[in-house]
Amino acid sequence: MKEPRRRARIALHALLVPLALIWLMPLWLMFTYSTLPESEFFRAAVPLLPSTAFADNWAALQSQTRFLRPLANSIATSTIYTILSVLLTSMAGYAFARYRFFGQRALFTIVIATLTIPYFVVVIPQFILVARDLGLSNTWIAVIVPPLFNSVGVFFMRQSFLSLPEELLDAARIDGAGEFYIFWRIALPLVLPALAALSIILFLFSWNNFLWPLLVLNSPDAQTAPVALGALIGLQRVFWNAIMVAAVLMTAPMLVLFLFLQRYFIAGITAGAIR
Repeated sequence: MKEPRRRARIALHALLVPLALIWLMPLWLMFTYSTLPESEFFRAAVPLLPSTAFADNWAALQSQTRFLRPLANSIATSTIYTILSVLLTSMAGYAFARYRFFGQRALFTIVIATLTIPYFVVVIPQFILVARDLGLSNTWIAVIVPPLFNSVGVFFMRQSFLSLPEELLDAARIDGAGEFYIFWRIALPLVLPALAALSIILFLFSWNNFLWPLLVLNSPDAQTAPVALGALIGLQRVFWNAIMVAAVLMTAPMLVLFLFLQRYFIAGITAGAIR
């Protein structure tokens, strides 16, 4: 019995290892190009080994965008957005999963229906409201608050809270625990893998968001990293060496974050997918 399992495992690895290498190849090429002089970017041969021009490319990136400031803005706004959005969507998901109130199904249907609305339909009215009526251009509030309520997050957390045994929450109520205490000290710790998975998803969404920050942040000091990266593509010249360095700096933290939290991410996705 062990021998067929061993053979199946070897065959599975023989299939998955080449697929993993194919997936990793663009990331390796991105790093390799970030170390090449710009004059070598359009050679016929594809470079597979790093060179020594990373420092020069970094200097070119700094001279064009002062990239450390946009990178710090992205880290701050993405972190604040993730914390607030996870808290908000968790509370909404808990309410939809554990409370019964008038219009609950209709309200939840509306929340899910918003997923079918294209973002480009609402971006112009949203920009008019935030930039013109409220005067919040070039502020972190303009970047963080409008996309704060995430319908996918609400649905994801609702499914996670539905998996909790009702008897456990009822026992806490019998012992005299308040509703917020039950939510904060009992329910949330039990869905910690789902919270970790949702945090990664929301952080990636904010980290990679380009269109909305591009519209509301026109000051160089307020720009986020994706907007600064887009500024390297000009009408007359594209700074490929600086783009590659910026791409590496934006990708590396996400890879490290996922490597540390992948166990929680996989467990959270699995827990949120079933009831």
